[in-house]
Amino acid sequence: RIENFSFSNFKSVTQTFLIIDLIEHHGKGSAIGIDLGTTYSCVGVFQHGKVEIIANDQGNRTTPSYVAFTDTERLIGDSAKNQVALNPSTQSLVSNAKRLIGRKFDDSVVQQDMKHWPFTVINDASRPKIQVEYKGETKSFFAEEISSMVLTKMKETAEAYLGKTVTDAVVTVPAYFNDSQRQATKDAGAIAGLNVLRIINEPTAAAIAYGLDKKSGHERNVLIFDLGGGTFDGIFEVKSTAGDTIWAVRTLTNRMVNHFIQEFKRKYKKDMSDNKRAVRRLRTACERAKRTLSSAARPTSRLTAYTRVLTSTRASPGLASRSSTPTCSAATLEPVEKSLRDAKLDKASISEIVLVGGSTRIPKIQKLPA
Repeated sequence: RIENFSFSNFKSVTQTFLIIDLIEHHGKGSAIGIDLGTTYSCVGVFQHGKVEIIANDQGNRTTPSYVAFTDTERLIGDSAKNQVALNPSTQSLVSNAKRLIGRKFDDSVVQQDMKHWPFTVINDASRPKIQVEYKGETKSFFAEEISSMVLTKMKETAEAYLGKTVTDAVVTVPAYFNDSQRQATKDAGAIAGLNVLRIINEPTAAAIAYGLDKKSGHERNVLIFDLGGGTFDGIFEVKSTAGDTIWAVRTLTNRMVNHFIQEFKRKYKKDMSDNKRAVRRLRTACERAKRTLSSAARPTSRLTAYTRVLTSTRASPGLASRSSTPTCSAATLEPVEKSLRDAKLDKASISEIVLVGGSTRIPKIQKLPA
């Protein structure tokens, strides 16, 4: 049996409140739970016997993990992401800091991701640093500093809702995060003025959250299939974990972008890959098409890429499926198969599969674990 959580970010927040509830009962005061995501983040609190996911100042319960730097101000969250539409050519809109945090500049993940980002990443003593233009000056920030800005936004969202200062937090991270990445996440919290009480694995949080609503009198093996915007985890609580930072839905977006770049090159003999403004607009259109897959198996997306010599529109029925299989399908299942092997279980031993993460809304993805 396969079940899909209706709200992807409940997966990470709910477990935090199990810890928070214990903390509060020991007289340590209020604490918040933060799901610091690659593409979106959210914050919640455990009070009145239940979890409350807190809406931001735009009324949204998830906040884009984006930071924008302009000539006059720094923007975080929804207002930052809106800069994509207002100023498509900007190279000072930063996202995906989570994929840099705790890594070295020469890390293969960093080197691969840099090719797809509109912002510049430089080498600072073997650590990646994000370079932007801010108030007329060139500034650079470590990933921890960018993540701290998102955490600050989450902290302020919680404080506005609770009407009091918050200092303690539990933060979720991917299951595969190593010690360096976990410490860097705690450092980001400290920069944001938070005392990070605990670091919790995201898919473990999903397992506990699912268990709260599905209590039964017998032992079951439940597979958590957690596919987000930047990371992918599979977990068996206690038994085994496996994850992959490379194949997440971002890989799907990259494949779509590369597909259309090659199509334009083939048809018009023009290479638009060096035009960051055109590529950014194309990426935005591909992301919209990808999200359409959440409710339609065959989207038709108007993909318009702007270059000095070319404006082109084409339909893309089923593109995401065609451009991602079979390679991505196999890559997505590899952590699942590893979890099974490590747990010494076979597929027949699995009672239920729980799909979490926004990317599992794509019909093609929903069929994979089955």
